[in-house]
Amino acid sequence: MLTRRWRPGIALLAVAGLVSLAGLPAGPALDAAAAPADGIQAQQQWVLNMLDAEAAWSVTRGAGVTVAVIDSGVNPNVSDLSGSVITGPDYTRVTTSPSSKNWGVHGTWMASLIAGHGHDGGLSGVVGTAPAARILSIRVIPDRADPHYHKYEREEETVIQQSLAEGIKYAVTHGAKVISMSIGYSAPSVTVRRELQDAYNHGVVVIASAGNSGGPSSGRVGKAPESFPADYPGVISVSAVNVSGDVAPFSSKNLSVKVAAPGVSVPTQGRDGQYWLVSGTSPACALVAGVAALIKSKYPRLAPDLVASALTSTTTDRPADGTTARWGSASWTRRPPWPRPGGWRVPGPW
Repeated sequence: MLTRRWRPGIALLAVAGLVSLAGLPAGPALDAAAAPADGIQAQQQWVLNMLDAEAAWSVTRGAGVTVAVIDSGVNPNVSDLSGSVITGPDYTRVTTSPSSKNWGVHGTWMASLIAGHGHDGGLSGVVGTAPAARILSIRVIPDRADPHYHKYEREEETVIQQSLAEGIKYAVTHGAKVISMSIGYSAPSVTVRRELQDAYNHGVVVIASAGNSGGPSSGRVGKAPESFPADYPGVISVSAVNVSGDVAPFSSKNLSVKVAAPGVSVPTQGRDGQYWLVSGTSPACALVAGVAALIKSKYPRLAPDLVASALTSTTTDRPADGTTARWGSASWTRRPPWPRPGGWRVPGPW
């Protein structure tokens, strides 16, 4: 996830990846850049299987839903997102060109996991959890390698948070039904919370990454630093699990977590068109945003709290009493959520 820390302000790319879990961008797998694209589909099959995505696509593939990716920007020209991306505003207040190789790195990864549709008729490349959905790209934070990153990190915190608030507002007023935010700030903002409340009032489902502050350095057992927007009320906070369904060591363990999804060595397409293995709560957030898009596609009028209920009530490995001392989540799951085909368990006719 992309994080913005409280003063002294440092915004950094906190995708825990192949290089380390210390906040470096994931490098490509040794065979990723040279591998044929259908090899990438084979590598991502465990992700789709864990979410039971292919069975769900017999119900809906996400058509009619726009997912706002509030991130570092999305390259609309990569093969697996071609025709699916609407480019929104850039609120970073830096002048990096979208043609820069360091623009939209993280955001493109995330968009491919939500609405990637592959190429060559869908037989090759990355396929997201909602391949028929559309992406609205809203840039609010630069990648760490961005040439103007240092200018951005010197901005006042109020300015940085205002950028996020403006991004949320733009998403709501331009038809997004789901907002995906694989980003984190270590302090809350009244302005951001106000816009999130407005999003909720408009029926927009908001998903955020829980953070990559797990492990021995995270402090007391069962406690991790707060991460916003994941910690705001009404936001569905997502943590990461590995191929075995076990919690990733880096995944934050705090009260905000609602559900989990694959977040370790997840294949994505980058802004360079190449394929990358990315780890962190960022990809987990994006995958769940795609699931939310499928639910909104099937049930367009479903309120955000009922979408959250559909997600949490159909997960596996839920604690019997709804809580666990270690994870502290009212709806923690060791494995990721997926509403099974044949209907989501939500109250009332929709």
